[in-house]
Amino acid sequence: MDTNRANELLLRERAEVENLLKGLGEETAEDQDAEGEVGDEADRAQPLAAEYEDEAVAGRLADRLEVIDRALKRIEDGTYGLSVRSGTPIPDERLEADPAAELTIEEARATR
Repeated sequence: MDTNRANELLLRERAEVENLLKGLGEETAEDQDAEGEVGDEADRAQPLAAEYEDEAVAGRLADRLEVIDRALKRIEDGTYGLSVRSGTPIPDERLEADPAAELTIEEARATR
């Protein structure tokens, strides 16, 4: 894949992930404000369950940001498009599907 296209796709995805994280933080603040409202035990437990779910989503989004940042760094270093494990070229089809891909399909399947 052309590194200019990869850079564009990665920066676009990075902005989307950052917006999702920001929105998640705003929702969490709203949930915390709502915790003070009166209700039964189930009502009071819902914000806690939602908080755990939000933390899990935030963790996955933060992990994705790290993967995107590593891909952007590989573009800078001139190693983009090569497996970080073996140095084997990653097919363009895989990079189109996931511009931040670090491994070939075969390597990714082997790690599961």
